[in-house]
Amino acid sequence: MGWDDEVDAVGLICPLPVLRARKRLLALAPGAVLRVLTTDPVAEIDIPHFCTEAGHTLLDRQPEGAATAWLIRRG
Repeated sequence: MGWDDEVDAVGLICPLPVLRARKRLLALAPGAVLRVLTTDPVAEIDIPHFCTEAGHTLLDRQPEGAATAWLIRRG
């Protein structure tokens, strides 16, 4: 599965990964896919909650080395 843009939030802690994802998603067209890389364990709660609250679709979550890669479709 491909993506249109990416946010590297490795090393950032709550709430920065979600804030950066939110800002980048606002710049994308509806339906575009954003890939977000995180290492903050709280992202496991924050990112799904953010997607639900903001009307985005969480497409996938995969471990990638020490990080987690999230795919989010803009609502």
